[in-house]
Amino acid sequence: MEHVGQTVTLSGWVQRSRDMGGLTFLDLRDRYGLTQLSFNLSVNEKLCMDARKLGREFVIQATGLVKERSSKNAKMPTGDIEIEVTALKILNASQTPPFTIEENTDGGEELRMKYRYLDLRRETVRKKLELRHTLARYTRQYLDDQAFIEVETPVLIKSTPEGARDFIVPSRLNQGEFYALPQSPQTFKQLLMVSGFDRYYQIVKCFRDEDLRADRQPEFTQIDCEMSFVERDDILNTFEGLTKFLFKKIKGIDLPDFPRMSYDEAMARYGIDKPDTRFAMEICPLNEHVADTDFAVFKSVMDEKGLIGGICTAGCAEYSRKQLDELTEWVKDRGMKGLVYVKWNKEGIKSSVDKFFSPEQLKSWMEAAGGKEGDLLLVLAGPLEKTQKALGELRLELAKQLGLRDTPGYNPLWVIDFPLVEYNEEEGRFYAMHHPFTSPNPEDLHLMETAPAAIRANAYDLVINGVEIGGGSIRIHDRGVQQKMFDLLGFTREEAQEQFGFLMNAFEYGAPPHGGIAFGFDRLCAMFGGVESIRDFIAFPKNNAGRDVMIDAPGAVNPAQLKELGLRITE
Repeated sequence: MEHVGQTVTLSGWVQRSRDMGGLTFLDLRDRYGLTQLSFNLSVNEKLCMDARKLGREFVIQATGLVKERSSKNAKMPTGDIEIEVTALKILNASQTPPFTIEENTDGGEELRMKYRYLDLRRETVRKKLELRHTLARYTRQYLDDQAFIEVETPVLIKSTPEGARDFIVPSRLNQGEFYALPQSPQTFKQLLMVSGFDRYYQIVKCFRDEDLRADRQPEFTQIDCEMSFVERDDILNTFEGLTKFLFKKIKGIDLPDFPRMSYDEAMARYGIDKPDTRFAMEICPLNEHVADTDFAVFKSVMDEKGLIGGICTAGCAEYSRKQLDELTEWVKDRGMKGLVYVKWNKEGIKSSVDKFFSPEQLKSWMEAAGGKEGDLLLVLAGPLEKTQKALGELRLELAKQLGLRDTPGYNPLWVIDFPLVEYNEEEGRFYAMHHPFTSPNPEDLHLMETAPAAIRANAYDLVINGVEIGGGSIRIHDRGVQQKMFDLLGFTREEAQEQFGFLMNAFEYGAPPHGGIAFGFDRLCAMFGGVESIRDFIAFPKNNAGRDVMIDAPGAVNPAQLKELGLRITE
């Protein structure tokens, strides 16, 4: 209203037009919102007729007087005023767009991705990119205030065997040799620590050639950070501080201190290393309650020191046989042999195994899991790790069915003490749980050669509402320990030198103790935006097949280019 009486010039796109007889109204859209333009046939007939010829998405410039509207629109931020147009210029005409550029558009996802430059005109999409910008700005503000320095690292690097699949780039000047696009700046940020840059950060593009889903893209962005002369608590405190700062700035929320949970505890209670702690339904071990059973399924699991575990779902005793059969098939699809249920309703205890256990025994299971009348207990049995993971997935599926994953609020926690390595039975060797540069817990260093599976990593993940937002570790900075790690992972001395000799050599020149963390910036944006998919927070994303349908990439390459690179496509 403070602009009423002023003459202004606005430029933008025609959102919609309304012909009201003697009056014509246009809604003009620009990055800042919508403004109503008015044209009066009795005041300027030609101008009004010109306005009526404008189609959706025409680019125009309008000059006029700001006036208070006689009929205000409370749904528009500018709904109290309008511009009485005195001059109109068409800057560019537009074809009829393939979908309506409205909040509730009629365009499907694939169509909107093909015309992404049009989809970006929608306010909801634009606001997501504005949120991304704001998040980046506050991230830089916090890290700058903590004396971090932003350093860019190379995009054309060397391919390494660990981690996800690399994107490969052929070299014209070095035919037969290839660059890789970085999955992360891991070795470079460690080299920056060796170089004396004790606090580094970068909001950096990373690349992984992996199957896609809602929270994955082939190119994604990290808040990548590293610090020297620190221990684990220094890292956790600094980046807990960043997370709290962002929540305060973006959401106006003061988060309490983040709890810490070991990997073993997370798996035992929730069956997953990124637990959503907004709701209960924790895994309850029932082994001791069936120790003397003759039930063959449970007895074999007990003999093999497996897990018999249950999840109690409050108020679900009325689940139908059809629903329970569907859950049984669901767990079978995840490699389990079956599902045991126990219902506690008004008529008493009913179970799929009540031929083998008394009502008193079944009630003891329910009570152990915190159950009461009206509740349903679902039980799985099998090898420990496999059963924990299946129960974890079942817990999340039940939470989804019951609407618990929409529970308001934010529950952050640090998951710590991951295993350093995991054994691959098929390949007969160990793989790094995080990456080969993660330091063992100092207390477990003596187990490197005798019991590697028991070593805890000096690593940590930040989890919020069941989503891994960030992760990192204290790094190995001693050449001898790094060599032992490569030995453990099955690298020959020659392979280790060829792949990582530059880093090993750097450790010979006074490498400081250091550690770091990387936040998934796109996931962080999606979490603050209240959605699961990261796609809308990326200006020009790929679809689930890894294609950019707007520019039709990837595509074929001219044979002359291939020849220059020394490459030939074979069938």
